[in-house]
Amino acid sequence: MPQHFAVIIAGGKGERFWPQSRERRPKHLLPIVGKKPMLARTLDRIRPVVPAKNTFVITSAAQEKAVRQVCPKLPGANIIAEPFGRDTAPAVALAAALVGARDPRGVFAMLPADHVIPDAKAYRRDLRAAFAAASAGPVMVTIGIKPTHPETGFGYIHMGGAWREFDGAKFARVKQFKEKPALDLARHYVASGEYAWNAGMFVWSVPVVQTAFEKHAPAYAAAFEPVRKALAKRKPVGVALKKIYPKLDRLSVDYALLEKADNVVVLPASFKWDDVGSWPAVQGHCALDADGNALRGDALVVQGRGNIVFSEGGHLTAVLGLDDVVVVHTKDATLVVPKSKAQEIKKVIAKIGALKNGKKWL
Repeated sequence: MPQHFAVIIAGGKGERFWPQSRERRPKHLLPIVGKKPMLARTLDRIRPVVPAKNTFVITSAAQEKAVRQVCPKLPGANIIAEPFGRDTAPAVALAAALVGARDPRGVFAMLPADHVIPDAKAYRRDLRAAFAAASAGPVMVTIGIKPTHPETGFGYIHMGGAWREFDGAKFARVKQFKEKPALDLARHYVASGEYAWNAGMFVWSVPVVQTAFEKHAPAYAAAFEPVRKALAKRKPVGVALKKIYPKLDRLSVDYALLEKADNVVVLPASFKWDDVGSWPAVQGHCALDADGNALRGDALVVQGRGNIVFSEGGHLTAVLGLDDVVVVHTKDATLVVPKSKAQEIKKVIAKIGALKNGKKWL
């Protein structure tokens, strides 16, 4: 019987939640929602399904030290740092090599580190069903999220006819993966009832992933052979990765494999989900005052509604007579932005990066 594994992708540049998040301390290392870092919450959520010894975290070299501090229960060898980010296709190829060295027929889940899933019980039920499906046949399993609104910032999964049922969970075949749509098209997707959001959660076996790379992205299959050889000899993979990664193109696993494969199935999730992709999204997970303000730390709002005010370090941050703004104060930087402009924080990051001493704030 193949073993079950989980591989958590914990990378990113720490831009969307600046100034709390930084390159060395992005969202998954912060308690953006709740009191624990997002990565720690993810590990807690999956632990009843996959033991710590079979759980890997793939992160970046810049974040490795902080990730190890957040993951004290994981074996040290299960935390692997990429030299730098090359999107999700290399991470999946690396994950297949890591799991394959433990169990050549192992089944593993690829999971983001920084999503909010309030109903952990329902999540684990769906994850177990996805493992059962991926163990039963040569398929690539994805867990899709039922859309709640016509979101233009997510990719979509076009669901086809019924496939099979496991543990009471009904899987459908995937017709096609769709890129982030314009608003009118997103409205059509939601109204049709045939589409799910692509949340980047996948379950598959090592042989299925390796076959997919050999068929659809053979350059990646060949590139990671030195990693597989190092693991077979029980050697660290860091040296091999430093040689491989500079030669790799940036490529998502969606484009490299999923959009080309004809053996993908989807399980519509039974749980609520939020990728918490910007400061305004945090508001839905916070206790609010009588005027709908989300406050954390020493913060207050007078004559204002719908604000998000986070303040660190014992510094009092007060807002007077403003509505719908985000104010985030940290020990070395402060952000003030209308919620409607919060998705444009990268413009601030670019300006800071151009400053002579800008890197100290990134």
